Amino acid sequence: MIDIAQNAPHTLILTEDEAGIYLQASLERVWAVRGQTPIVRQHAGRDSTHFYGTLNLNTGQETVMRSKIMTSEATALHLDQVLAAYPDQSILLIWDRAPWHFGDAVNATLAAHPRLEVMYYPAASPDLNPQEHVWKDARHHVTHNHDMNSLNALADAVEAYLVSHRFPCSLLHTLGYHAILDLTSAHTYCRQL
Repeated sequence: MIDIAQNAPHTLILTEDEAGIYLQASLERVWAVRGQTPIVRQHAGRDSTHFYGTLNLNTGQETVMRSKIMTSEATALHLDQVLAAYPDQSILLIWDRAPWHFGDAVNATLAAHPRLEVMYYPAASPDLNPQEHVWKDARHHVTHNHDMNSLNALADAVEAYLVSHRFPCSLLHTLGYHAILDLTSAHTYCRQL
């Protein structure tokens, strides 16, 4: 990332991941009035849907897409959505090595849009991906202890939460990226004088 900061300081850095949600509620501790134990309905089925989520590491803004399945084709559709959300910027997208991040559809999208470059997290390192914290936050606020009867209603609530909130990320600050940007900006300014 340091090379990108020095060579292309206006590159937008995004991170991407996928998550599944189930109509079956997950449980979490909750405050309740003494003697009034909260009731969480259990659904017998395992109905689920998936979300693609891309986090802008500078703004905390989330780009979200719902998908019944995760395939190279669905991933390519999400990449098109990300490109449309940031039409005039070079993008570095950091993601994992999930099987659906490869394949003909993804390769064709990347080839057609050279302003989008991908970088991979090390294998088995979800703790490095800030998007994981976005999923955790959404689960805490929406899917834990929910009482919705419809998967569509639950998915709508998750999507609404993701697009209406900002998810600050300290990864760029931790890696010193902003300091490098400041130096490259100052260097560019000095060269212009």
